[in-house]
Amino acid sequence: MDDAVGERTPILEPTTHNCSAGPTVAPSFDTAPAAAAAGTIGGDTIYLTTADRWGNMVSWINSNFAGFGSGITVPKYGFILHNRGGLFTLDPKSPNVIAPHKRPYNTLSAVFATQNGNPLLTTGQHGGDQQGMGNMQVLVNILDLGANMQAAGDMARFTHAQVANKLQLESQLFGLVGPQLISMGHKASSAGGGIAGGYQGIMFVPNPDGGRISACNSEGDGEGESGRDATCGVNGFYRAGSNLREDGDSIGW
Repeated sequence: MDDAVGERTPILEPTTHNCSAGPTVAPSFDTAPAAAAAGTIGGDTIYLTTADRWGNMVSWINSNFAGFGSGITVPKYGFILHNRGGLFTLDPKSPNVIAPHKRPYNTLSAVFATQNGNPLLTTGQHGGDQQGMGNMQVLVNILDLGANMQAAGDMARFTHAQVANKLQLESQLFGLVGPQLISMGHKASSAGGGIAGGYQGIMFVPNPDGGRISACNSEGDGEGESGRDATCGVNGFYRAGSNLREDGDSIGW
């Protein structure tokens, strides 16, 4: 990471934009079927995260991509396989022709962060290309700016469209830095919360006195209380946050 930052730092300009928009039309890599590409068939990514009394944490994301995905249901389990293979083409002259050992473009990102080898937090969101940008903004809010799990998702975000080279910022953020960015040459504009993606997250805060992550032991081998003992729990507590811009939810029990 430090090497990558070192390579990028010399080309950054603090007073003017310094980025190439590239082609104004996306390269001919044959995108998804027209309806999916135009967004007329909803893909609706879902992100879920959970944690238990043993200190286990799960960060999970899934998307059918378009409508009912492939339309193929896994026997006995009931969930549908996605159709991201539709991003390939059968044109043998295209660099995006379907072939073995190739994977289609995929924006799904489930974040799991550790600290000193122990679970620290999970987070994730929907939003297509925004996922990588949004996840990093949330992590900066938490790790660098000290925001709690709810505030980290509430804070205004931005998104950048690479091909069009356009920057959109939620209105609160645009009000702070938008005019300055425009004066530097950026194609910046104000936008509503729809550009921000989603957000869910859980953080584990350990007992400052130290000790094992959990007082529970699923096997009951004498090192801790049995996992079947309802009084056992993590040696610390969980914090959670959910997106205020849409229908998210944080539940603890």
